Amino acid sequence: MQSNYVSDMSNDYFRFKKFTIHQAMCAMKVGTDGTLLGAWANGGKRVLDIGTGTGLIALMMAQRCPESTVVGIDIDEAAVRQARQNVEESVFAGRVSIECCDLADAEGEYDCLVSNPPYFVDSLSCPDAQRSMARHADTLTYNSLMENGWRLLSDRGEFSLIIPFDCKSRLESEAVLRGFFKTRECAVRTTPTKTPRRYLLAFRKHPEPLECSELIIGSDTYKEMMKDFYL
Repeated sequence: MQSNYVSDMSNDYFRFKKFTIHQAMCAMKVGTDGTLLGAWANGGKRVLDIGTGTGLIALMMAQRCPESTVVGIDIDEAAVRQARQNVEESVFAGRVSIECCDLADAEGEYDCLVSNPPYFVDSLSCPDAQRSMARHADTLTYNSLMENGWRLLSDRGEFSLIIPFDCKSRLESEAVLRGFFKTRECAVRTTPTKTPRRYLLAFRKHPEPLECSELIIGSDTYKEMMKDFYL
């Protein structure tokens, strides 16, 4: 695969097969976590991307689910402007909208929720306020994520997230307290011999047999997941 990343000193962007992600105004850039979630999550006809950032996951879900309408929300006004630009310049502009909105104020019912949430819980905040907002869970707590996720998810819908290994138990505890059942789990490893550093998790409102899998970054399975996106 050729490189998707382009920089010209004044700006930078990440080019995918069917859309381009400009990211100069966003604290959190395109990364493996977002692309993994966008390729792994089960879709639906109404999709909500919580903490959309650049709009990457929203656009990936629109590409994968041709009959879907996708809403991306974020509280960072600069990220919202950037995501709107990325959507407007894509072929999916008619089906994707971006809103500057706190999760607690979001409305509607969705059969697919996706989120790559802030992950630092107990660490010191970054001096860069925008980057701190994007990275620290005090701007979007796991409790709020699951409480509002339950409110916004349809009865048969699925809530998919990606989380660092050391945040997994805390997130799962909040999910259980809210009434969710974990139905899918994928352990993500950087090499076959290393312990998982990320987990892809999916929750539903009703119990189903748990599907467990494993993914190695760079493996044939990983390349198959990404073939419709990476150049």
